[in-house]
Amino acid sequence: MPTIDPWGAELPAEYERIVTSFGLEQFSPTIFPEPNRLMRRGVVFGGRDLKIIADCIRNKKPFYALSGIMPSADKIHFGNKIVVENLRYFQDHGGHTVILIADLEAGCTRGVTLEDARRRAMEFHIPAYLALGLDPKKTVFYFQSENKAVMNLGYEFAKKITLNEFEAIYGAADPGRIMAAVTQAGDMVYPQLATRMPGIIPVGVDQDPHLRLCRDVVARTKTKYNFFPPSSLYHKFTPSLDGDLKMSKSKPGSAIELPEEPAVVCKKLKNALSGGRDTLDEHRRLGGQPEKDMVFELMKQHLVEDDVELQRIYAQYKSGKLLSGELKQMGCDLITEFMTDFTKKLDKARKQVGKLHFVKFG
Repeated sequence: MPTIDPWGAELPAEYERIVTSFGLEQFSPTIFPEPNRLMRRGVVFGGRDLKIIADCIRNKKPFYALSGIMPSADKIHFGNKIVVENLRYFQDHGGHTVILIADLEAGCTRGVTLEDARRRAMEFHIPAYLALGLDPKKTVFYFQSENKAVMNLGYEFAKKITLNEFEAIYGAADPGRIMAAVTQAGDMVYPQLATRMPGIIPVGVDQDPHLRLCRDVVARTKTKYNFFPPSSLYHKFTPSLDGDLKMSKSKPGSAIELPEEPAVVCKKLKNALSGGRDTLDEHRRLGGQPEKDMVFELMKQHLVEDDVELQRIYAQYKSGKLLSGELKQMGCDLITEFMTDFTKKLDKARKQVGKLHFVKFG
């Protein structure tokens, strides 16, 4: 069985194998009403206890959608956009939306001071999430370091876990990771301290260990708290432009940052792994391979909203009528439009930070 590492050391390549190995539910876009682009196109591929959330949506029952911001850098990469889009889906379908700023985890696992974490969150990360689509009027924010209830839950949960169990889930154990993990478990159920209700956490599948740990400890503390175990929704990674499984800031030439100058991104797209054939004649005769093309993958995941238009691009590339260079130019035009729009929205969102709903403690 593979070990999934939420801190980034190992990432399995076979999503189907992940579903089987970790007992995930195979996602079907029919489970939720009005599935978004990511759900329709198979970018969302699995989850846990999804029917509970589907029932809440269809019957207008209360539920929450929660995610965390790790303010360990001054920028994020393009793949983070997927989490925000899925959060916005649940927000639009009645979910009480909570964003935690994981400043304690940033300190434990990345060595970031609380001061730097707060600055990055307020100046960039929170505005970026708003610019990517979160409704500021429907979103609640808090900092881990200010939330005593979460820290108390973390200590409570720590009593329910053995070192062997932690190592079985994460593959390794050190004090910083243990503290970060039990604190995250507290974050995931924190909204239920006010109102007991189901919740869903949309994340990349590398974060599943945190969900498994939380669900395990919730089951063991049921007599005291009676929390709903959090549901989860998993998406595929936005691949690196060189074809690796996951886009990463550690490989800047193959990752797209937010924000980034369109001219810089276009240069990266020109060098991205292509599904084109070796020669023009071969491409016209055999057709392109969109399944292997990283620019087409960006279009599928992020840049082309209309399914009919995406299918048209796919068919033209597959038939050989559309060349690799032409596809890359289309991608460049689309990413330029996106970056220009994102920058404008980011500037506007920075002016809204002082008006946001932050949980007040003490």
